[in-house]
Amino acid sequence: MTTYEKRQLELIQRIAAKAQKRPLLGSGMWFHGDVRDNFYYAAYLFAASVNPDARVPFEKEITLASSSQMLLKVLRLQDTDPNSPTYGHWPLRLDPVPKEAKPDPLPVELMGSLMVYFYRDHQEYMSPPLQAAFEAAFEHIYRSRFFSKEIGHFNHHEAKYTAAKLIFGNLFRDYELVEDGHRSLVRTLRHVRENGMAEYGALPWFWHWVQAFTAAWELVDDVDINRDLGDMLDFLWHERSLYYLKGAWVGPHSRAWPHDVPRDANPLFDYVQFGDFPLPEETPRTEFAGFLFYEAPEDVRRNALDRKLPTEVTRFSVLTGDPENGEPKKVHKYAYMTENYAVGGVWERVREFDNEQHRWDVSLPLSNSGSVNQAYFLHPGEGFSEVDPRHESDIGEVLFHRNVVMALYPIPEGEDDRIVGVLPKGEWLQEEKALFGRIGRVYLAVHLMRPYQVQELADRYAVESRGGANGVVVEAIGSAEAERLCIGSLEEFAAIQRGNAPAFAEDGSKAAYRSLDQEELELAIAPGGKPEARVGGEPVPFGKYSA
Repeated sequence: MTTYEKRQLELIQRIAAKAQKRPLLGSGMWFHGDVRDNFYYAAYLFAASVNPDARVPFEKEITLASSSQMLLKVLRLQDTDPNSPTYGHWPLRLDPVPKEAKPDPLPVELMGSLMVYFYRDHQEYMSPPLQAAFEAAFEHIYRSRFFSKEIGHFNHHEAKYTAAKLIFGNLFRDYELVEDGHRSLVRTLRHVRENGMAEYGALPWFWHWVQAFTAAWELVDDVDINRDLGDMLDFLWHERSLYYLKGAWVGPHSRAWPHDVPRDANPLFDYVQFGDFPLPEETPRTEFAGFLFYEAPEDVRRNALDRKLPTEVTRFSVLTGDPENGEPKKVHKYAYMTENYAVGGVWERVREFDNEQHRWDVSLPLSNSGSVNQAYFLHPGEGFSEVDPRHESDIGEVLFHRNVVMALYPIPEGEDDRIVGVLPKGEWLQEEKALFGRIGRVYLAVHLMRPYQVQELADRYAVESRGGANGVVVEAIGSAEAERLCIGSLEEFAAIQRGNAPAFAEDGSKAAYRSLDQEELELAIAPGGKPEARVGGEPVPFGKYSA
């Protein structure tokens, strides 16, 4: 058994045990919030029940029967009326009565393809009624033609349509559909190579790309298509490796959900592929990490795992013109990767779907400490709440340079007059306009333009600074770097940073800072709102950014 297979078996055992313990609702389902969770948990429980290598704390014959029943319950919720506009679909939300829930276009996108993959590997253990139910579901999916859509936005929906064309075309020997899927695949691969991913750092949707194309790579038996699928998966894992730090996804996210910010909690595919961080106790997105696997190229894995030498990542993405983004727009993404921390973000603010853009943060490796692993600030925008500190406003400009982030918030009168921040648990010293912290092997200096208040929560420190126009400078340094500067304690770090406070303009239009490596950094907002970022007196160049 390979190390990857061992980690997948670990996931199967753990998730199956959770499924077996989960109480049934009155409907006989485990979950009403998302029909797919019932399928995923049942698949893990079924797989553990038939795998002789799985060590689980339950009677396998009993759970094989119960997981089969759950799979049947899910399959029977499919809309099987050929005249229905939602033919072939499943409901997403199941309240109050699953059988009466309205079908939704989302579940079949990913779940349908994963069902085919699961059935291929487990059908020999299924009862005749369960086999028949799966095969009937596939027939309805194929005839529904939900995937017969032209691509143009190159997002996760279209990635799943493309994979479904290949999978269901292959399953039903519809070679015109297979060829359509191959053309879509080639177009998508060319687009992302030339323009970057419009859904940069978008979780969990990045993993939907990975799952959909891995399933197709496993199921489609065509040399040319398989080669192109391999190229797509190599691209995706290369993209992942650029922003990977021991389970954390560094830098900006075009869309970020609560289980991704302020703590990376969707790392199961990372765990199987890289395995260099402890498996979290909670798994908010199980999906199919325990089943699907495509081994990333050796150089990709090596780059992701070896962070001994600091590395700058400078990339751009072209956001396609759609109803959410408007006209095509190029955004520039920056990350500075080290062994113990990373700093990253996106230079341009973009108002995306549900206002979920995560602009910047300092990321720490994942651990089981119970603390968040991201540090960042923002000006609250639409959707923000104290219990969900993700959504920011359009107010704010940034400068990234290696281990430093500078951000200005020229808040006009009439707007929310505060900026808010999230800091990981650790040892912190608090002063009027600064916080100095040590979290594991990392020191953090947080300089604010105005005084602040801080509240200690179970998994983080919540910072709030009021008074209008504001700014913040955050500098990170690893303990090994600190030792070379003769810094051996938090107190010594604070003493140096205390005398190195940034200079802020009173209206929040300018900040100047000298970093620990003696770089002169300056961020200003010119009349009209145009940002000007300078390092060593020179404008930050974007010519070296690539797709």
